[in-house]
Amino acid sequence: MKVSNRISNVEYAIRDITLHARRYEKSGTKIIYLNIGDPVKYDFPTPDHIKRALIDAVLNNFNYYADSEGILELREAIVEKESQKGLSISVEDVLVTNGISEGLDMVAASIVEPNTEVLMPGPYYPPYASYVKFYGGKPIEFKLTDDGTPDLDDIKSKITAKSRALCVINPNNPTGEVFDGKSLKQLIDIAAENDMYIVCDEIYDKLVFDKEFTGIGKVAKDAAVILLNGFSKVYLMTGWRCGYICMNSKCQKLENIRNNIPKLARVRIATNLPVQKAAVAALKGPQAYIAEMVTKLKNRRDLVVKRLNEIDGISCKLPNGAFYTFPEISLTHWKTDKDFVLDLLNKTGILTVHGSGFGERGKGHFRIVYLPTEQVLQEAMDKLSDFINSKNHN
Repeated sequence: MKVSNRISNVEYAIRDITLHARRYEKSGTKIIYLNIGDPVKYDFPTPDHIKRALIDAVLNNFNYYADSEGILELREAIVEKESQKGLSISVEDVLVTNGISEGLDMVAASIVEPNTEVLMPGPYYPPYASYVKFYGGKPIEFKLTDDGTPDLDDIKSKITAKSRALCVINPNNPTGEVFDGKSLKQLIDIAAENDMYIVCDEIYDKLVFDKEFTGIGKVAKDAAVILLNGFSKVYLMTGWRCGYICMNSKCQKLENIRNNIPKLARVRIATNLPVQKAAVAALKGPQAYIAEMVTKLKNRRDLVVKRLNEIDGISCKLPNGAFYTFPEISLTHWKTDKDFVLDLLNKTGILTVHGSGFGERGKGHFRIVYLPTEQVLQEAMDKLSDFINSKNHN
């Protein structure tokens, strides 16, 4: 029986690659998973006060349907957080979603039409392209300069009458690049000049090293900024699936989407109520664990980047945020970066993600998640180094 043509455009390299690992795992060989950015699976447990809030919500019978837009208590807490980062919003501008992924789906469904175009920095997080394609649009990659800032000339050259939105993930997944206020302001100016939405994902906003994080709200003014954020990464609630959409209250041009996107929230009923209660505790409860998390991640980042740059045929920039490195690999011994990733898996049991899964500008790279303990990371780097050296000496 037939399936829709649009489903064939859905790809998610980060999890698709796991299918290969499952087959390999049946041989009984140990796999070192460096492909999925799930800190809770490693030594970053969900904080106790957040877990208690979830349990208390269930025990106190908060087990019914919530308001489709999200409970007022959580929306008020989100307004407080995002206002501190500079975005102008009220509770009417906030929509709670089942993770950022659902928020992104809702936004794409609301603004993408057949043959429209959405610009995104290459390499990009795969669901951005998949959702754009799913709704009949076309993802357009723009370049970053060598210092990790948006290439403004490249962006301007790619804007057409079909351009509908410009996406930003800050800090970036997969590269860990962090855009500063100047770069964000330049992107906003370009979008405003061309009557485009700015969709900005700040899920890693507190996981930043070596520099200050600037929220896009600080430079948004009255631009058509739609902010996506959530609780998976910083608040260590990955499996609980809670995120949100915020719309700049100063932008009159967002009135149509502000009035219409709640229809999508209503048709999917609601977001998990006990998890929303826990999300309130996450925002209002103790925050000291975040600094400890950042310190651990920075040490692991430094270890992995140092080890990668010691391997002949690999070069790696120092990422400034999130928990990913995106090294470049010399493909002397492989046809594609995916061939390299699969060969590495089959020979060593190390699972990474091929760079081409993050778009054209990801080709010749692979993504490593540096969430495991330093001992596991050292083991992985030893195996990777031996693997590359054996290839170089054959």
